[in-house]
Amino acid sequence: MAGFNTAVTGLKSASSLLDVAGNNIANSSTVGFKSSRTEFGDIYATAVVGAGSSNTAGSGVTVTDIAQDFSGGTIEFTNSNLDLAINGSGFFQLDDGQGNITYTRAGAFELDKDGNIVSKNGKFLQGYGLDAQGNQLPIQNLSVTEKESPPKGTEQIDLSFNINSNANAEDLSRVFNRTDPGSYSYSTTVGTFDSLGNEHSIRFYFAEQRPVREVYEFNGMGTVDNAAPSIDFGGQAMLSDFNLDDIGALTPAQDSADPDTLYFTQATDGSGNWVLTAASVEKLQQDGGDPRIAADTVYVDDAGSLHFEANAEYTGYGDYAVLDSSGDEVVNALTGNNSERDSNEVQYLRLDSSLFTAGPDANLLSSPVTISVAGISIEVTDTGEKTIDDVGEEIATYEQEILDSNPDIESVVYNANNNRLEITWKADAGDVDLADVNQTAQLFTPDGSEIAVEAYKGDNSYVGVYRAYAFLNDTEQLNIGKTPDPGAGGAGGANPSEVGPILISFNSTTGVLEEVNGERVAGNGQAPNITILGADPANPEDRILDSDIDQLAGIQLDITDSSQFASESIVKSQQQDGYTKGDLIGVSFAETGEMVASYSNGQRANLGLVAVATFENQDGLQPSGNTEWIATLASGNAIVNPPGTGLNGTLRSAALEQSNVDLSEELVKLIEGQRNFQANSKTLETLNTVTQAILQI
Repeated sequence: MAGFNTAVTGLKSASSLLDVAGNNIANSSTVGFKSSRTEFGDIYATAVVGAGSSNTAGSGVTVTDIAQDFSGGTIEFTNSNLDLAINGSGFFQLDDGQGNITYTRAGAFELDKDGNIVSKNGKFLQGYGLDAQGNQLPIQNLSVTEKESPPKGTEQIDLSFNINSNANAEDLSRVFNRTDPGSYSYSTTVGTFDSLGNEHSIRFYFAEQRPVREVYEFNGMGTVDNAAPSIDFGGQAMLSDFNLDDIGALTPAQDSADPDTLYFTQATDGSGNWVLTAASVEKLQQDGGDPRIAADTVYVDDAGSLHFEANAEYTGYGDYAVLDSSGDEVVNALTGNNSERDSNEVQYLRLDSSLFTAGPDANLLSSPVTISVAGISIEVTDTGEKTIDDVGEEIATYEQEILDSNPDIESVVYNANNNRLEITWKADAGDVDLADVNQTAQLFTPDGSEIAVEAYKGDNSYVGVYRAYAFLNDTEQLNIGKTPDPGAGGAGGANPSEVGPILISFNSTTGVLEEVNGERVAGNGQAPNITILGADPANPEDRILDSDIDQLAGIQLDITDSSQFASESIVKSQQQDGYTKGDLIGVSFAETGEMVASYSNGQRANLGLVAVATFENQDGLQPSGNTEWIATLASGNAIVNPPGTGLNGTLRSAALEQSNVDLSEELVKLIEGQRNFQANSKTLETLNTVTQAILQI
């Protein structure tokens, strides 16, 4: 009877169902485990030639497949960054060190004694190495090889600050001194590191330029005549010779054609001074000259002394080299308060009695006399016959009316010693145009002739300009790019910069940063970098630490977004890129697979990239134990890519994928298996009873 064999196949199939369900239940807590299900097929045995299938009883059941369910399990988070889970499709690739490759979803990894990332059974997790530029290297064992982070000297400082525009620069001391808070407007400190990891600091000081001009006088230059000695002034090649020539012997064409010589001509004001010709003034203001010098103030007096003033923007910025005809340096004769003047425009209007109608006495004036001063008409009344001093003092009584009509005028006084009216403009007014009746001060006699006006030129180039200083550890002044002071025969030698302050300036209307060390801020607001040299004691020559590169590096300071607004002086942002040596404190993984090492100095480094393998037919994988699979011909070769690329799942660090076994479903399968087994046993029992009945006949 074939029924016995049919029942036996049923018993075997039920046993397989119970075995698979039992295995699923046993691994319900196994990390990365994938449950299986038992698939059955019927058995029919038919003759090649015979009756149709409808007359075939069948031969039982067979297990056609024990298929695995690769659906994702629940991801649970842990306290170990080396616990990994794939959120999506894919497998971790493992290598046992003997060339045998397996694949797993169980991501409970750890470090071995050599720093390799291994599974619990000692197999090496596979991934991509990364070079210094972050480019992928071939598949290899992932390992933590960099146990410490080497120090890095500071290369970049980003500093943004605001300096209070309400601070009064006139209150600052004449000479900058870092120990004197009254000599600078604002200071701040940035911590840095040298190339060995030692910590240092750079303290920056910002001193607003005061509304003054430096005044210079160099005596002993020689006797002035038509064959006066040449003078080396400023040190630029263009300025190597100063010739004092009679204007009649020098044509404008000759003057303009010689780019290497500055020429003087005798002043026409009767002072006996020798002043620069128009072409020489232009030369001194061009790129080849010294921009600090106010060219129209340069003159040589009849005793051979050289005089000039520095533009207010450059007050305190540097020194000036002047050599006599023998090549010896001449010392500035003016010191202390005598070496500077207020940069206010001062107009001297001389009151000459010859310009007025004289009274009975030649020293007295008849009146009335109408005089215009800065647009204010003043009538000198007839209170008797008056002296020039009487007229001057009466004009001075109109000071307040003049100030009310001319807000840029600071004061109007009469100087009896010089018989002149002195009109002082506010420093911010700068160089006032004498030809503009609405801005200037003028005196007219009754017949309309103008009284002589002498201008002490104003200079507001200092507005919004600061000298910036830098000191290493608040002791040693640093080179931050100051242009070398011109010296005899050259422009500072081979060095493009020297220790000293640089100038930064802000727009006086908007308060935004406008210029840094002579370079304009770009249209997008990006400030030119300031190169700081000498801030790394471990690398005193400031060389780039690369055997293939030999050039200066220094620290690049970026003060973009700094401002001069009417608010408290503060640091708006500050950061630098140096750090000390650090020790490894942990490893974590990004969603895209990067293995990131963290160090005690706060640095992070990408040491590798986890590889994720996928298959064209993952159902063709063959289980090999330890929650691992091996590739077969049915599965195809592994396709390896980083996490998150293509159809690969992303990586979760400090997380494990739990078993995808559904216990409720498996318990139901146990009931089904038991029922099937009992039913097939009943078939055997029935067939056995029938057989016994036949034997008893």
